[in-house]
Amino acid sequence: MQQIEQGILFEDGFLGVTLGALTFSQGIVLIDAPIRPEDTRAWRSATLTQRSASNRLLVSLDAHPDRTLGARALECTIVAHSKAAQVFRNRPSIFKGQSAETGSAWETFSDAVGMRWASPDITFTERMSLHLGGPEVNLEHHPGPTPGSIWVIIPAAQVIFVGDSLTINQPPFLAQADLPVWIENLEALAKSYANYRIISGRGGLASIEDVRKLRKLLKDISHKMEQLAEKNAAPEATQELIPSLLSNYTFPPQMQELYTARLRYGLYHCFAKRYRPTSASGQTEIEEEEQ
Repeated sequence: MQQIEQGILFEDGFLGVTLGALTFSQGIVLIDAPIRPEDTRAWRSATLTQRSASNRLLVSLDAHPDRTLGARALECTIVAHSKAAQVFRNRPSIFKGQSAETGSAWETFSDAVGMRWASPDITFTERMSLHLGGPEVNLEHHPGPTPGSIWVIIPAAQVIFVGDSLTINQPPFLAQADLPVWIENLEALAKSYANYRIISGRGGLASIEDVRKLRKLLKDISHKMEQLAEKNAAPEATQELIPSLLSNYTFPPQMQELYTARLRYGLYHCFAKRYRPTSASGQTEIEEEEQ
């Protein structure tokens, strides 16, 4: 666990996504959940040692299984965007996984299938503010990676948690992406939050240069997809983009297969929905949300 400043912490050592914890006099705000039960127990123990009241809220930055599978075990009220909540309303109560290799962290955890979901208790559409005896915490809708993606912003501390809007040293999730909106939000992040400490959804503390790199990468992906579409290419042709995209990252060799699968799945669905909607392989919107 790393402390950004008093009462604001993050953890990027567990399987899955970077977690956050905001501890105030009247309660604690948890940001996303670990996947594995042992990580959940460790995270609960670590956050309970922080000085705060018994009130606890869990904010889910989107509906991705990597950040929501362990939510039930945290046993607290869950807040999410209304579009993320819609995904949960259409899911079975028990996680069944899926046959496609999506390049998600949960796929490396054999006991993920069979875990029970916890649906959001509180939802919002554009913006929501939390007041728990400390600085104001703003939840804002920032789609792009998924329709229900949100950011957690603490203006007084100049700290922002941006979820899968930003990944560090690993490729982004593209299956649900709206690339123009995502790029626009990254431009706003670099411009309006240049003096903030930015916590990425996968990789921890980020820099403005990390934001610019991903924005450039997404622009490059969008341009190359347009070129493929002009050639009347099938969605499978997006696999040709994978080697050059992976060359932008430095990661352990054992992650090669996972990240290749992530890009293969994400590029296919992103391209199919934008240019070949009749080729989207019959998957439902909800299944695609479970990237």
